[in-house]
Amino acid sequence: MAVPKRKTSPSRRGHRRSHRTLRRASPDWIEDKDSGELRRPHHIDLKTGEYGGRQILPPRER
Repeated sequence: MAVPKRKTSPSRRGHRRSHRTLRRASPDWIEDKDSGELRRPHHIDLKTGEYGGRQILPPRER
């Protein structure tokens, strides 16, 4: 049976468990540069229909 030669240090143990952390501190919403509206990062702005400076969807009319 394999037995560890030395005790795993808290630092090594922490590196192994790094995926168990809380969510990142990045904001869930960002302010759009053009319209100033809040939107999700890396998502199409549903009000204007733009993504990355290009028109993807027709703009929503309200």
